[in-house]
Amino acid sequence: MLTPLEDLTVYEWHSRTARDYFCPRCGIMPFRIPSAPTAQETAQGKLPFAGWAINARCLEGVDLASIPVRLVNGADLS
Repeated sequence: MLTPLEDLTVYEWHSRTARDYFCPRCGIMPFRIPSAPTAQETAQGKLPFAGWAINARCLEGVDLASIPVRLVNGADLS
């Protein structure tokens, strides 16, 4: 990735707690700060994610086929 963080475009979701960082030139999303847990999730013991999510497709030398995949049916999440 060649674009400096400060030159990326930031999109904030409805809760304004998540931030997606996009390259304004090519549109790829290399980084993300996930959203804070909802009140219900906090009551269930879910802790906030303190860090960044990184799009592994932006990293050189990563064998994507070697990364385990866990399928999630979003319609079943509550």
